[in-house]
Amino acid sequence: MKIVVTIKQTFTTEAKIAVDGGAISDKGIKQIVNPYDEFAVEQAIKIKESGGAEEVVVLTIGPERAGEALRQCLAMGADAAFRVWDDSLAAPGAWDVYATVLAGALEKMKPWELLLAGWVAVDDNAAIVVQRAAETLGIPQVLVVNKLDVGDGKVTAVREMDGYREVVEAPLPALVTADKALNTPRYPTLPNIMKAKRKPLTVWTLEDIGVTAGSAGFTRTGLALPPAKTGAKIVEGEPEEAAVALADLLHTEAKVI
Repeated sequence: MKIVVTIKQTFTTEAKIAVDGGAISDKGIKQIVNPYDEFAVEQAIKIKESGGAEEVVVLTIGPERAGEALRQCLAMGADAAFRVWDDSLAAPGAWDVYATVLAGALEKMKPWELLLAGWVAVDDNAAIVVQRAAETLGIPQVLVVNKLDVGDGKVTAVREMDGYREVVEAPLPALVTADKALNTPRYPTLPNIMKAKRKPLTVWTLEDIGVTAGSAGFTRTGLALPPAKTGAKIVEGEPEEAAVALADLLHTEAKVI
């Protein structure tokens, strides 16, 4: 069995977002593998280590710097990596375009049996691109999975819902997206980091995968950070006095009591 894992390079969750020239600035920002995608990569490697797969391949859409994220996945244990890019894909919010490109790349990579991904990217929280690609490919989707078994031509997945647990089966090929409870991603060792430098990393253009990206379904006309909050007050004094003063402010100024 061949497993494909789609990943995205994102900002660290501690990154301080800044807007420059109408776009989010990445100056001085550390880029990492989307944390939820790491769970997907780990699961793919575990399946291979248990004898359930022969090959694990990682795929991303991104500029040259995204190769760093792919190398990390190779150091974790993936066998090969693919990156798709075209300057036209730099347009903001082109989720429908990215889904078309991703579906085209996955079509070119066939045959594969299992598609894994993180359930959401921590930068835009869209949780939409790989799902749209799976819909285009006509394969079943099992999303936000906490436990996964693969065998006999199907996946059996456990999803933790509000107040109950759901068990879902789907025939292969299928998309499964990983939640953080699925596993604990491994840290790449130094020997594996060195080995990753020799593993294949292929770069495709849109022409290579036979896709014309087209234009996004909307145009972003502006981007700005929310205004800084103002009017905060610190109530000083002894607890009893501060409590009385706070209650008075909530009543007379905030008008919430």
